[in-house]
Amino acid sequence: MIKAQRIATSNFQTSATKRTVPTIHAITPPSRSAPALEHNNMADHEASKINHNNHLLLDQPLLRLPCELLKKNFRAAHFTFEKDSTFVKNLLKETATGSINGKTSPQDVVKNLDTMLIRMRGMKRKLESYAEEESSIYRQVDARVAHLKELSTMHTVEDIKYEAWSRQRLDRLVVDYMLRHGYNESAILLANERQMQDLVDIDTFVAMDKIRRSLENGSVTEALAWCSENKKALRNMDSNLEFMLRCQQFIEMMRMGKQLEAISHAKKHFVQFRDNYQQEVHQLAGLLAHRPDTELEPYKTWYSQERWKSIADIFVEAHNKLLGLPSFPLLHIALSSGLSALKTPACHSSQATSSSQPSHSTSLTTNVCPICSTELNELARNVPYAHHSKSHVEHDLLLLPNGRVYGKARLEEYAAKAGLQPGHCKDLVTGQMYTFDQLKKVFIT
Repeated sequence: MIKAQRIATSNFQTSATKRTVPTIHAITPPSRSAPALEHNNMADHEASKINHNNHLLLDQPLLRLPCELLKKNFRAAHFTFEKDSTFVKNLLKETATGSINGKTSPQDVVKNLDTMLIRMRGMKRKLESYAEEESSIYRQVDARVAHLKELSTMHTVEDIKYEAWSRQRLDRLVVDYMLRHGYNESAILLANERQMQDLVDIDTFVAMDKIRRSLENGSVTEALAWCSENKKALRNMDSNLEFMLRCQQFIEMMRMGKQLEAISHAKKHFVQFRDNYQQEVHQLAGLLAHRPDTELEPYKTWYSQERWKSIADIFVEAHNKLLGLPSFPLLHIALSSGLSALKTPACHSSQATSSSQPSHSTSLTTNVCPICSTELNELARNVPYAHHSKSHVEHDLLLLPNGRVYGKARLEEYAAKAGLQPGHCKDLVTGQMYTFDQLKKVFIT
């Protein structure tokens, strides 16, 4: 977990491009010249600087989701107000007109007034719940803005406050991962233990998981209700979720032998989708002539129980897109970015394994590359290499016959410490002996 935290936090920023290349494996000598020390100090300072913009790229959903929820809450409140107020206005107008014309009895007038009062009280209760929801979202926004504002006071990863802040962000990413995979109870316990309920979106993902599980268990009721609430937004997204749900209703009716109900269902719901999904509608019509145990395609696929899992995935995709959430867990994104920032071609070379293990016979200390470690090597194999805009390496590089590269001053210093003959040097990792005549000068291009 410690290695994952370092990669998912400090190494997420693309400015952290200065690193020890695994093929160099240079040891730190006891003394250096002033220019070399100054160069390394500048490089270390540049690498340790916090790139606030790149940090915020990962945390965009932290503020985007509350904004989407506020818009959704406002639309729901506006719809409720318009619907109930229109009903009351029409009933009031009708009652007043009937009373003036003498067509409405006093008893009916009193009855209509009671109806209007009941309707207005119901609207008041609904608007109060929307107001409470809005206050809760604003509380989350304040907490998240304060959390991100803390980062602006930090400028290097060595800042003692950055460690606590990055650990809290790692906890947020872990909670997000668990919520996306249905580990709701564990996510709630972790959020409560870390006291960061306002920094994670538990209610949103729990509601999503409830609908997803209902689909996987063969029920479309909850998903259709969600589609009804977000009908306009789904239409603007060109989502096929509602069509797939109506199709599955038709299929289940056919599976139970209710052909007449299935035909009525198709007439009622498929007309609006006929132009956009003409081929699918024709295939569904063909189900009327095939039993659920048919082996003929595509009807066998339509009857397959695997469609429930596919529809659940379509729902999750539509849900995340509607709320502006990434399709992958944020923990995956952060970890991939960290792995990519540290990865070099040498990490998966034939000598990568040996580079991750200390060699007590050839060096006093060894810098272990995280990507070459046992825990992360295979995980990083398919991760792309990062674009390094800056490199900080020694200016006097020499290429050894075995393909490894070291600085000349470093080789000479180590040869002197090891007591080698003049003109000879040793690979700092493998211990292979060479003469300086065998080495080639290399340059970075």
